[in-house]
Amino acid sequence: MRQDDVRHLDRLARRLDQLGPVAVVDPLAGNLLGGGQAAGLGDPGRWEVSRASGSSDIILYGGGYGEYIPNTVSVEALPASNGPDLLWLHPTWKGYPVTAGMVVTWWAPGLIASGAALAQLRIEWYGADGKLISTGTTNAPTVPMVRPVPALAAYARPAVRFSAKGMWVMGESVFALGDVSAPLLAGDRPTGDGTPGYSITRYSHAATDGDGAYRDIGLELVEVSGP
Repeated sequence: MRQDDVRHLDRLARRLDQLGPVAVVDPLAGNLLGGGQAAGLGDPGRWEVSRASGSSDIILYGGGYGEYIPNTVSVEALPASNGPDLLWLHPTWKGYPVTAGMVVTWWAPGLIASGAALAQLRIEWYGADGKLISTGTTNAPTVPMVRPVPALAAYARPAVRFSAKGMWVMGESVFALGDVSAPLLAGDRPTGDGTPGYSITRYSHAATDGDGAYRDIGLELVEVSGP
């Protein structure tokens, strides 16, 4: 690795800025959402109703009774504006870890298949300090939303906005790296791989043979369970 990358990893490994955990995003992951979350199953705490609407505007039924029970989304009320929105939550951080310049794809094909009244697909972008930077939206929820990560963004929270009352099975959802809209529209539904937090338990680095501009890095990671 070049010196700038080495210095970045060195600070993380030595916990110079904060204790951690650290985010490691697998570039080959097909879906950054957690497994149950991507399938629309289990703990309703994996989702949140936007603060712009009332907590009772959307109710999730079913999933709270077991890890493998499907969630049904019930839209109970429509605020005068701004929602109601349903957001997909990360178990550790403000949102799913991203880096400016990445391209991500967001879609909720399960809700589309259920006939849900969706007004928008949305992605909220947050800085490393957890403060909202901006929100990306599309008014065409029947096709995947593809967006570049804006400058200074460190976390992304995917969401949907509903346009009518009703009850629908949540089903599958996908938040992925790159533009994967074509395979999604062709029927691909990648399993949620998750983006867990890790603790660095062992760290080594040494100069690369023959070139002092590079260093070889070794990291040992242990997954840290989120709340």
